[in-house]
Amino acid sequence: MKALVLDQPGPPDTLRMADILTPQPGAGQVRVRVHAFALNPVDYKRAQTGYPAWKYPFVLGLDVAGTIDAVGSEVADWQAGDRVFYHGDLSRPGGYAEYAVAMAHVLIRVPGEVSFVEAAALPTAGLTAYQALFRRLHIQPGQSVLVTGGAGGVGGFAVQLAAWAGATVIATASAYNHDYLRKLGARHVIDYNTEDVVERVRSLTGGRGVDAMVDTLGSDSATAGLDLLAFGGGLACVSRLPDFTRIRPLTKALSIHEIFLAGAYLSGDRSAQEGLARMGREMIELVRTKRIDPTVSEIISFAAVPDALQRLSQRHVRGKIVVRLVN
Repeated sequence: MKALVLDQPGPPDTLRMADILTPQPGAGQVRVRVHAFALNPVDYKRAQTGYPAWKYPFVLGLDVAGTIDAVGSEVADWQAGDRVFYHGDLSRPGGYAEYAVAMAHVLIRVPGEVSFVEAAALPTAGLTAYQALFRRLHIQPGQSVLVTGGAGGVGGFAVQLAAWAGATVIATASAYNHDYLRKLGARHVIDYNTEDVVERVRSLTGGRGVDAMVDTLGSDSATAGLDLLAFGGGLACVSRLPDFTRIRPLTKALSIHEIFLAGAYLSGDRSAQEGLARMGREMIELVRTKRIDPTVSEIISFAAVPDALQRLSQRHVRGKIVVRLVN
């Protein structure tokens, strides 16, 4: 089969097209003919550093959608021809290929009303936002939620999900993306290039602060967010945790959450892996019923992946970039 492979740790432009052996499903696994896969920051970050369990040449790619074409032993609930998508295991070969193998218990069915491109956009970014808001922060109608980097993959889903849940959403983004974020559901959008985010949030909340914050940017942004949370507020960190020395004990009773979907695999906790599938079923239903947009900004070819990953690394890509292999 054809695949984009990494021969050793390196930047996106070191990826090359190759013919490699088609993988075979083992016990509890299925093989998926990949119709579409999405790009994520974790792809270029892990390409650069590598991972101890990888054997080269290695195939990247966590977000996969396609049809099952082979079923391993001990699989009872799936059969060839089923339309599926899933969030893959970081430590194993992924979806930058014509075929990929996945554990059966992490698969989510793709409804007929949803395209493979739309489904492929969901796993990493969509489930990260979903877990942050509903499994960790437990947001409620009427609360206020701040989303940093709102135009990115995770940010765009977080804005939509929080608005759908009845929260008042404040997002940060460059001026170019303000109208886009308002369409996704943001009530207020702050231009981080020209406005003081801290002062603007305080002004919008009457000095109280927000009930919850989803930070997609990094430690500095998460640390600044500590001062923006109301009493009893929660912070979900997608990129890096804040500087905990900046927290004044016994003043706000904050809750801090680290969001890392890959940990469900790395921990070996099957129930956590099945939890990814449960969230995926809830997310795909929101897409099917048009309550959430998959935010696909570009559909590209296999050959365009290295350049797209390079652009993604510059952190100015709106929404999701998806590769379509099968029309």
